[in-house]
Amino acid sequence: MSRHPSSEEVFKVHQGGKIEIKSKFEVKTKDDLALVYTPGVALVCEEIARNPAKVFDLTIKKNTIAVFTDGSAILGLGDLGPEAALPVMEGKAMLFKALANVDAFPICIKGKTVDEIVNIAQALEPTFGGFNLEDISAPRCFEIEKKLQELVNVPVFHDDQHGTAVVTLAALYNSLRLTGKKIDQIKVVVSGSGAAGIACSKIFLSAGVKNLIICDRIGAIYAGRSEGMNSAKEEFALISNPNHEKGSLKEALVGADLFMGLSGPNLIDLNDIKKMAAEPIIFAMSNPIPEIDPEIATPNVAVMATGRSDFPNQINNVLCFPGFFRGLLDSKAKKVTEDMKLAAAKAIASLISDKELSKEYIIPDALDERVAPAVANAIKQVLLSTV
Repeated sequence: MSRHPSSEEVFKVHQGGKIEIKSKFEVKTKDDLALVYTPGVALVCEEIARNPAKVFDLTIKKNTIAVFTDGSAILGLGDLGPEAALPVMEGKAMLFKALANVDAFPICIKGKTVDEIVNIAQALEPTFGGFNLEDISAPRCFEIEKKLQELVNVPVFHDDQHGTAVVTLAALYNSLRLTGKKIDQIKVVVSGSGAAGIACSKIFLSAGVKNLIICDRIGAIYAGRSEGMNSAKEEFALISNPNHEKGSLKEALVGADLFMGLSGPNLIDLNDIKKMAAEPIIFAMSNPIPEIDPEIATPNVAVMATGRSDFPNQINNVLCFPGFFRGLLDSKAKKVTEDMKLAAAKAIASLISDKELSKEYIIPDALDERVAPAVANAIKQVLLSTV
């Protein structure tokens, strides 16, 4: 269980920022200068001009990504702007380096429209080997990811969607191993129709879930609903909720095997859990306050997982994004595919043996050193199988 840091400790660590750039070679003599800058560097410039693909071998592009945001959906804080997003992006860059030796640089932009954000990112493509989109509000984030990936020849990974989805699916795989339930027979109810909620739901359907319902503030989303809809919800309504269920979140939960919360605090209670199927699974991932108090829920469910580090089974994106990008960069991949995400989830789940698997251990620790290499290898194997 982690200790909650004091405000004094937090601000001390952030003085002057948390990351810096360091040179790989010392420049102490004129000969050193001639190698790394003029005149020597001209040879490299001309080589890249003749063969643009050489930029991946002869520059930082080979191992450098942009952690890219407009600051419109920072953690659970909302739209605080690009300057306020910078500490989060710095922290993300630290995790990329520490866990997978990926060099990541924060790019926090002033821009709100989809086209403005996409154009800025596209203009930066020459420098970066990939884009990790972060903390961009829904539904714009879906369109930004799609448009940008069509325009650039490096992978675009939206962590709030893909990272959350991969780790949550890994948790589901092991929850099903523990309970003996079958993925194509369970009923899943999701609270939250933002980037994470829709992405997690889509990957669950790709993995074999047949009966899944997303609920927003109004209630169950279904084909033909008119109130409170947007393009992302309308698209998802066509592939989910096969029984066309209507009503509130609490009504949808009746008979459900899994509740997945990606929304807000204290939305369900013990009475709701008792109306779910036998051996219910709860993923309450709202931070800092989950959709239900874990101490209340845990004795009454087969599996309880949260997004917090002070409870067992933390569903944390850090289990995905460092290794995912390590695999993408090593393979010189140009796109993120659904097969990659499914393979990454299976790789994370497989690190827990049958002997280790328990109600309080369905997913590896956030800083487990085995995870990033396993995920990276899974990505590389997917790409090798398609060659």
